[in-house]
Amino acid sequence: MSFEKLTQYLESLKDSYDIKGLDLIVKKDHKVIYRHMQGYSDYDCKRPVSANDLYYLYSCTKIATMTACMQQVEAGKIRLDAPVSEYLPEFADMRVADNYVLGNFGSMPNQSSPAHPAKNPILIRDLMKMTAGLSYNTASEPIMELKKRSGNKASTREMMRAIAKMPLLYEPGERHAYSLGHDVIAAVIETATGQKFRDYVKENIFKPLGVDDVYFHLREEDRGRLADQYSCDFKTGEKSRHEGNAFELTGEYDSGGAGLIATADGYSALLDALACKGVGGSGNRIISEESIEAIRTPRLNAVQLDDFTMKGMFRPGYNYGLGVRVLVDGTKAKSPVGEFGWDGAAGAYALIDPKNGVSIFYAQAILGLMGIYSDVHPKIRDLAYEYIEQ
Repeated sequence: MSFEKLTQYLESLKDSYDIKGLDLIVKKDHKVIYRHMQGYSDYDCKRPVSANDLYYLYSCTKIATMTACMQQVEAGKIRLDAPVSEYLPEFADMRVADNYVLGNFGSMPNQSSPAHPAKNPILIRDLMKMTAGLSYNTASEPIMELKKRSGNKASTREMMRAIAKMPLLYEPGERHAYSLGHDVIAAVIETATGQKFRDYVKENIFKPLGVDDVYFHLREEDRGRLADQYSCDFKTGEKSRHEGNAFELTGEYDSGGAGLIATADGYSALLDALACKGVGGSGNRIISEESIEAIRTPRLNAVQLDDFTMKGMFRPGYNYGLGVRVLVDGTKAKSPVGEFGWDGAAGAYALIDPKNGVSIFYAQAILGLMGIYSDVHPKIRDLAYEYIEQ
């Protein structure tokens, strides 16, 4: 089995996209069948990329959060059709913004925007499939006020009260918009389990897989291991240094949507388990096959699918399940129908293929890099499958 074309493509990314460092792991049935690291993980290009490097995973966190939620569904502590208010009472009486045009990201409603009472309750499954009506406004007035008032120490649970104060973009269950819904799921899990989300994820997902090197807040002693981040200007393409994770709203807030920090090996262990019917390379089961099927079942109706594909933000051929994209059109990819996964703001890419027991994880550290989602990730996927299918 040769991955020569894939290697050549990865090596070309330094020139075509100025990607200074990257790591790619392809596994099949718990075994690494391809690994490629190249470049440097620091600004000065003196520290070669290594397996010891830590990455901000951003929205790839969502796959871990969906796994955690389904674990609690299996345990009978969370119901997919339950109103969120059963766990977080502040979401009981939501308001919907009047006349908001979905997709108008430059004019988000605020606390003083005209709004009317919501007819439908937000359900747990709405949070998971991004049909709750929430926005991704991490700089809303209630959030900023709470950050200041708490001295930047508000907890995950406390922050929910601020998020619930904002008017919804649309009636719950009717449309689809990428949002803070998975952050709310993290708080639901805290309520259901009595644990901080960071502790729950580490103890119930990664520890059974033999992984200790995952975090929601970077330890001081690990700062030297973190891959230095760049931010890419959307208009000019110019790159500049970028510090921290804006989705980590406070020092005590565990973002279920974008908070994980891990090595490529550590995160790959989760993808591998999901690709292998819920059982990790350690031999421990972290989730049932039925729960994996629930996660990767396409959930969006025609109207919601139009929202999902709005402005070409997401790749053709995919629908959306519980927190993940799901391939539904086999003519659009060389991977099989039913493969699923997600991406991260700094360019991370996760693919899970239960049909073949295959997982792919790609890591880099550049935010706002145009083309990474529409071009680079699909190319990595298709070049990998040219050889996997052999």
